Amino acid sequence: SSRDLEKIDKEIYRGINFLGKTGIESYYEDLLRGQIGFDQVETNAHGRVVRTISRTPSVPGKNIYLTIDSKLQRVAEQALGDYRGAVVAIKPATGEILAFASTPSYDPNAFINGISTADYAALRDSPDTPLLNRALRGRYPPGSTIKPFMGLIALKSGISPVKKTFCPGYYTLTKGGRKFRDWKRGGHGLVDLHDAIVQSCDVYFYDLAHRLGIDYIHHNLALFGFGTKTGIDLNGESRALLPSREWKRATRNQAWFPGETIIAGIGQGYVLVTPLQLASATSALANNGIRMKPHLLLAEEDPLSGQRKLNKPVKLNDKIWRDEDLAVIKQAMIGVTNSPAGTARRVGAGSPYKIAGKTGTAQVIGIKQNERYKESEIALRNRDHALFIAYAPAEKPEIAIAVIAENGSHGGSTAGPMARKVMDFYLIDKKLQQEGPS
Repeated sequence: SSRDLEKIDKEIYRGINFLGKTGIESYYEDLLRGQIGFDQVETNAHGRVVRTISRTPSVPGKNIYLTIDSKLQRVAEQALGDYRGAVVAIKPATGEILAFASTPSYDPNAFINGISTADYAALRDSPDTPLLNRALRGRYPPGSTIKPFMGLIALKSGISPVKKTFCPGYYTLTKGGRKFRDWKRGGHGLVDLHDAIVQSCDVYFYDLAHRLGIDYIHHNLALFGFGTKTGIDLNGESRALLPSREWKRATRNQAWFPGETIIAGIGQGYVLVTPLQLASATSALANNGIRMKPHLLLAEEDPLSGQRKLNKPVKLNDKIWRDEDLAVIKQAMIGVTNSPAGTARRVGAGSPYKIAGKTGTAQVIGIKQNERYKESEIALRNRDHALFIAYAPAEKPEIAIAVIAENGSHGGSTAGPMARKVMDFYLIDKKLQQEGPS
């Protein structure tokens, strides 16, 4: 566009018809572009070349290779089906992005030679927002997928994993005060940390959040990358929102209320994450607490020599979490998909590999403390979001994943099966294809 032409260096782009506008092409424009060649010549009065003074040959742009598994990407997109949502899959040991799906999407080729005003308006004004890369920029309450991280923070603070909390189905800060409801109407009874993650007991985490306080929660969730950009090699990443007292005072000129800490403990309220942040944090759990920088560039190649330069993995933090604490959380996440009481037991059923996971259901609309609503009675776009995080195989993780299905209602029944399809392909189908017929 004319606006783009005003921003670029016209000398660098002289003789070049295309430039990367978005995505990986934009981020690695300097690598892909190359350099134009030119001759410095002497001419006579008639403009004819008399002699060539110097010659600068053109340099072709680099070839780049991505970490994305194209077949896995297709499986991820198909798993989302007609849902608006995202799937992000990461290799925990390196931070390599294996799949980065956002639906609905659009055909970027339509923009190469200029898209019509009508077609662009249709994309821009669609209520399904296909121009939004949900994996990179979507902001969602994490719901109960935050609970494994909250549990690890609690263990770091010195809270015992075997200490039990009684869940009657609600939690109050004061006698006769506001009731914070558990998703299970009759409550879970006595639960420890393991049980609370497996069964996704809200009351346990309400109490946990109250004891930890928002300052401690904010500091430690930030260690997983929540509230900050992951640094992925794409432009336009959202930092989402990790609230704090200072944030609320600066943006709303209000004090922080105890009830806001309570609901932050189950990933509601002001807390917002991107699917990429959630996948990155999950991969850190899988990688013994070490978070690797998510990246899409696998290697760059000189097209003339054929020499390749691999993109080295970058470690974002040193050892922060104790191994014994990580082991408690990992066992609980295995219980989510393998225990009879686990909220994602159907996701783990029949799997030849062990899955460690956590379901999440995030409210889209607020309801009064004594209200409960029937899903069938509210508009589709007001229904809860479904989330699921996982890594597998649990003993030696090769893939970590985060799934969000907007208005999908339940993580275990909607987002979980989507993640299972992606993991099955990566850990079973792909390996069978590589091995070939026996």
